[in-house]
Amino acid sequence: MRKTLATFSVWLLAVSAQQGVPQGGSNTIGVPRGTVTFSTTRQLVVEDVIVKSQNGKPVDNLKASDFLVTEDGKPQQIGVFEFQKLSNEAVPAPPPALQQRTEVVAAAAPPAVKPLTAIEIAPEKPGDLKYRDKRLMVMFFDMTSMPIQDQMRAQAAALKFLNTQMTASDLMAIMTFASDIKVVEDFTDDRDALTQDIKKLVIGEGQGLDETVSDDSASDTGAAFQQDDTEFNIFNTDRQLSALESAVKMLASLNEKKALVYFASGMTRNGLDNQAQLQATINAAIRSNVSFYPIDARGLVASAPLGDATKSSPGGQAMYSGSSARAVTGNFQGQQETLYTLASDTGGKALLDNNDLSMGIVQAQKDISSYYIIGYYSANEALDGRFRRVKIALKDKDTAARVAKLDYRQGYYASKEFGKLNTTDKERQLAEALMLGDPVTDIDIAVEIDYFRLAHDRYFVPVVAKIPGSELELARHGGAESTRIDFIGQVKDSAGKIVQNVRDTAEVKLKGQTATDLGKHPLEYDTGFTLAPGKYNLKFLARENETGKMGTYEINFVIPDLTADQKLLPISSVILSSQRIALDAAVFSAEKDKKLLAANPLVEAGQKLVPSVTRVFNKNQEMYIYLEAYEPAATATEPIIASVAFYRGKTKAFESAPLEISQGLNEKSKALPVRFSLPLGKLQPGRYTCQVSVLNPTARKFAFWRAPMVLTQ
Repeated sequence: MRKTLATFSVWLLAVSAQQGVPQGGSNTIGVPRGTVTFSTTRQLVVEDVIVKSQNGKPVDNLKASDFLVTEDGKPQQIGVFEFQKLSNEAVPAPPPALQQRTEVVAAAAPPAVKPLTAIEIAPEKPGDLKYRDKRLMVMFFDMTSMPIQDQMRAQAAALKFLNTQMTASDLMAIMTFASDIKVVEDFTDDRDALTQDIKKLVIGEGQGLDETVSDDSASDTGAAFQQDDTEFNIFNTDRQLSALESAVKMLASLNEKKALVYFASGMTRNGLDNQAQLQATINAAIRSNVSFYPIDARGLVASAPLGDATKSSPGGQAMYSGSSARAVTGNFQGQQETLYTLASDTGGKALLDNNDLSMGIVQAQKDISSYYIIGYYSANEALDGRFRRVKIALKDKDTAARVAKLDYRQGYYASKEFGKLNTTDKERQLAEALMLGDPVTDIDIAVEIDYFRLAHDRYFVPVVAKIPGSELELARHGGAESTRIDFIGQVKDSAGKIVQNVRDTAEVKLKGQTATDLGKHPLEYDTGFTLAPGKYNLKFLARENETGKMGTYEINFVIPDLTADQKLLPISSVILSSQRIALDAAVFSAEKDKKLLAANPLVEAGQKLVPSVTRVFNKNQEMYIYLEAYEPAATATEPIIASVAFYRGKTKAFESAPLEISQGLNEKSKALPVRFSLPLGKLQPGRYTCQVSVLNPTARKFAFWRAPMVLTQ
């Protein structure tokens, strides 16, 4: 063994000597044939550390040797050390100078030349400081979430800050989000250019993409549906979070501390939202040293119980029971909760319920006082995606005693490489990806979870995942004839215990008609679980194996005990669908258990009803509606009457004829199936609220269900 090692070492030295000598006077380095190249990757970790004394002022006389940095308890060697000295004194913009008239006619200015490439955030090299002693702030205008009056208010606040509150150390960048992210201006201190950019913002841009509600606070807007939306971005909260994630990734190459001031009119959360996307956005911001400073552009809002002059009042009993006012308050608080979460989890602050929106920018300005940039090359070279805890302390006890605050990020998620996995490691790495605290969101996934009663303590829970077919376009362009999609998921109860899991694989052809339809039709995958009533968490992951792209979906859900409340008629989830498929054609199915398949109420006569998930339909389609009404104490069928209605705001656009069901009670589950088949051709394209009403005249009980849907041309 010693002889082998010695020979190998000498051969490496000989290679090194030959590489250092130019061959034949050429500039090309000669490399012996058969040379093996070894490479390694070291990750530079940059921490922005704010050190303040007892009087609140920055401590500016420290050296690299004064700091002790550890990662997961292991000391790290500081390789980058800089002090950023920032000014906090506002420098008002100079008044416009008076110009004397002259008789000489000035030459016409040449027309502005439109740039050929889009403006981008200019990067900097690792360890290099491009913006020394500068405070970096981004004003991000989310036009999709702000109505016109809020866009104008945000514009005025930005102009006020530029004119009266900007300091000599401030560098500002401007980004907007309408249909996509646009960098309007890279970091600059040119007030005139920034002012012109703000004034050029298109007021009204991004309208029509706002969220709608279907509760007691809803009003009749009469708004038409925008055809630019696709099936996966109609309900746009995930789009907003994904846009913020993309924005902070643009800023990742800059080593300085950054603040992103996010102008929005709240951020509505709904049942289709992916919790993994929220976590991925926060983690991306932490890795990029970006703090969010959300500003609620609505300012201080006083909500009238029956609505203000901008919308019609809600109708019905909700006006008198107080449920309308409660719904308004709940929706408003929910919209602000996400903004607060973005700020608190990234070290920023949210400005809520304040009419002076410029105070939010000033808050970001004050929080980024003079600070130290400390960088080190992590001794842990594993790209395992795990969280690494960072601790920074002062070595000298006397120095530490006069320091009141040491502010820095407490850790980060390491990078994770999935594209270089061999066959043996793929299964293990797929399971690890599911467990990552930093979710992977390369692939868009929408998931629907429903429940149907099997017995008093057991419910069948079908889970349907939908993936855009366009996600496979990259694999097809790479020349692959087929690809494999891996699915893995788990269900945890309220105690965090895994109660169900799924692992499946599906082959997708990338040639012929299937490839042609990839950009037009989504891929659907379904599975099912048997669960008891309670609170659960589902985490689901899909991986496309040709490119290695993955997507994570996470959501909390509740399986109710439908027999606990005897006052209302218990009903199951309501399925909206436009497709029935034969069981032998359902290649995206994990229901290998024949007993579980037999228990699935969505299967009838060899065909399966496929839930829509995104609830987006076409006028040329037939809508299938399925639900179950339960009569736990009945020994024979008690007739029920059901109907379906579509509302645009508070205006009823369509209502089906009453459907009477007098037979079909399942003796074991006490379920009475309710089925509708409705043509959609008579409805106009737009956003609707679908309402299903069920009445049991014998027991004098009723139930109704509502959900938003979209109809396209």
